[in-house]
Amino acid sequence: MINRVLIRLKVVQIIYAYYQNGGGNLDTAEKELFFSLSKAYDLYNYLLLLMVEITRYANKRLNTAKGKSAHAEKNLSSNKKFVENRFIAQLEGNLQLNDFVNTQKRSWTNEGDCIKALCEQIMESDIYKEYMASETDSYDEDRELWRKIYKRIIFNNSLIDEVLEDQSLYWNDDKEIVDTFVVKTIKRFDPKNGDKQELLPEFKDEEDKEFARRLFRRAILNADYYRHLISEHSRNWDFSRVALMDVVIMQIALAEILSFPNIPLSVSFNEYLDIAKLYSTPKSGGFINGTLDGIVKRLKSENKLNKD
Repeated sequence: MINRVLIRLKVVQIIYAYYQNGGGNLDTAEKELFFSLSKAYDLYNYLLLLMVEITRYANKRLNTAKGKSAHAEKNLSSNKKFVENRFIAQLEGNLQLNDFVNTQKRSWTNEGDCIKALCEQIMESDIYKEYMASETDSYDEDRELWRKIYKRIIFNNSLIDEVLEDQSLYWNDDKEIVDTFVVKTIKRFDPKNGDKQELLPEFKDEEDKEFARRLFRRAILNADYYRHLISEHSRNWDFSRVALMDVVIMQIALAEILSFPNIPLSVSFNEYLDIAKLYSTPKSGGFINGTLDGIVKRLKSENKLNKD
């Protein structure tokens, strides 16, 4: 699940903190990097569990309404369509997700106000109303309902963001990326797999894990060389006045450009310019792009870099 976009983001965060704290122990900082990445995987599981918790709340609400009025009693069977969603039932029984709950001891049970508000948002939405009014009834329809709910209601939801921020500082910048993997997981679910449906692994393979370690270490261990290059190509800027975040972003970009020959230059440039938009000033993107471009041209002319 943890992709290279997220890895780059985490490497920037951890190396920036490393320098802010005076450049401490490299091994300790590397452990912090992988702990931070593991927390992103926890968030992935936690957001999968959110869909289950919303459905549980809807079911409790329905049972509370049962018997209160003849109207509620009459419409009980039709209202069960949402709470008996087959995709959610499969997700709730998923062995991997339940293992996460048992080992991490995480749940949404203490976030009642958030769950209630989300359930009400869903039930007021056209997505929900169309689903409940539909005369068709299938697993595919159940799964598609939650794909739509997730993309249109759970994505970019400030209420959820507040809850996550209170629970873990590591999750502040992760949700937008992790959300895409939750949606990918929803689409992958197959009723034939039952409770053994595989969730996304923490790392796709050892190569991505090694990418994180190597990028992190190269960026710090070769810092003097990278900063020398940056200083020489900062276009009349006093290097001491360049924002630390800009230096860190360029330092890591150079580590990637020079250490991973199979990653195209355009990919590295685009990824770190996107990170600059998140973490630096409005003018940083142009400064970083120009500086890196000058360095790359020089390295190519000196036959120290041979890739497009």
